[in-house]
Amino acid sequence: MAKKSKTILEYPVIFNKAKEGGYNVSFPDFPGCVTFGKTFEESEKKAKEVLELWIEELKANNEEIPIAKSRPIISEIPIAIFTKN
Repeated sequence: MAKKSKTILEYPVIFNKAKEGGYNVSFPDFPGCVTFGKTFEESEKKAKEVLELWIEELKANNEEIPIAKSRPIISEIPIAIFTKN
């Protein structure tokens, strides 16, 4: 019996607050792979589920599973805004 091996892959995921509430979720390495959650916790859970399904579909179609290429760096830059008194 052949032994299965398990590989853990990590991909960047972007959570953007939605205007209507909740979070829109997207993956830079998988254009079109998106989901939505009402809370951040729900969004994280759905993100994992949708990415697993996306990768299963790639495997079923004998398509290559990409290696994470993008690692976004997010920072804050202070900007002074002057107003007329």
